[in-house]
Amino acid sequence: MVLRRIIQTVAVFLTNAYWLFPFSGSGIYTGRFKAVCAPGLNCWSCPAATTACPIGALQNSLATVRFNLGAGNYHFGLYVLGWLGLIGTAVGRMPCGWVCPFGFFQELVHKIPSRKFGIPRVLTWLKYPILALFVVLLPLFVVDSFGFGQTWFCKYICPAGTLEAGLPAMGLQSQLRPMVGWLFAHKVTLLLGFLVWMVFASRPFCRVACPLGALYSLFNKVSFFRMRWDEDACVHCQKCYQVCPMGVKFWENANHYDCIRCLRCYYEGCQFGAISYEWVGLPERVVRTGRRKQQKQQAAPSGGQSG
Repeated sequence: MVLRRIIQTVAVFLTNAYWLFPFSGSGIYTGRFKAVCAPGLNCWSCPAATTACPIGALQNSLATVRFNLGAGNYHFGLYVLGWLGLIGTAVGRMPCGWVCPFGFFQELVHKIPSRKFGIPRVLTWLKYPILALFVVLLPLFVVDSFGFGQTWFCKYICPAGTLEAGLPAMGLQSQLRPMVGWLFAHKVTLLLGFLVWMVFASRPFCRVACPLGALYSLFNKVSFFRMRWDEDACVHCQKCYQVCPMGVKFWENANHYDCIRCLRCYYEGCQFGAISYEWVGLPERVVRTGRRKQQKQQAAPSGGQSG
């Protein structure tokens, strides 16, 4: 769908619009927009990034809770959770399919010609333990002597951070190269593994390891925007499954936790009107086959008139 590609491209440039980074002292934008979290996964430390990463911001917030409690400060920043909650309540996991730069990157890599494979469904549950352990529990409970935690997911897992921040930093700041050690090697190896996986399977990081996607997915069944399935119209041709980048079988669960609401099943898949969507209870039932019939009727000359 052309519209989605345009929106994805615009989102990449809006969240990475600071192209003066080669001439800045730190190499990283630190202006007022960095206080705003992007809706998708985009590393704070990317030299061109103009917004913050919601997962990084959430970890930073949790990593200071123990210190604040020890200092008698009971005011905690809930802005990130509120922001993600508002997005999730409105559209569920839709940002993954429309505005996430790393999700868009995975789709482009997957276009490399190769034999394609699926991902075992059991692996798609891993993102929830990753969210719970690396984003919430470890930053909150594993702290230093001062009470500060670490951003465990960013530091030890996130391939988006390695691609957008780690590798560019090594290229732009030569003083960092002698400090390369096992951690950087581990992150690069993890990135390479995901890159290869992206070629053969669609969106593997989104489906298996992304904590942001895991968080948004919790809202899929209750968000204002929802997908709908008409059992009577469905012929089980599985065309929706064939075009789905997340491997969702729509007829099993129209609002599956892995559905990123990219609408490919709606625009490119179903030809029988079995798939639709609704916003706050108002259904959208104009399917592609219906549009084609309407266009043909409008294009045809009226009865009794010559062409």
